[in-house]
Amino acid sequence: MKKFSMMMAALLLALTTLGYSQVGDDMKKTADDAGKATKKAAKKTGHATKKAAKKTADATEEGAKKTGDATEDAAKKTGHGVKKGTKAVGHGIKKGAKKTEDAVK
Repeated sequence: MKKFSMMMAALLLALTTLGYSQVGDDMKKTADDAGKATKKAAKKTGHATKKAAKKTADATEEGAKKTGDATEDAAKKTGHGVKKGTKAVGHGIKKGAKKTEDAVK
């Protein structure tokens, strides 16, 4: 009976050890899977960030071009307005000078 008890104890000890080693393997596999998923997510996040930065740069460049075009148009219109105003003032001075000349005669 003593031999049987010893064999059963050894068998239970072996089964317990196998059970714990299986848990250890499962935990290692889970940790590896989590590491791979984290790495994949980081790559996707990096790619999305890079893509967003490029789109932002493109939009900024486009906005700057449109602002430059609008500024140029406004400058042309302002210049044209100044030119017309100067002509009108010159014409008024010329008319006034002619009236003054007529009055002096």
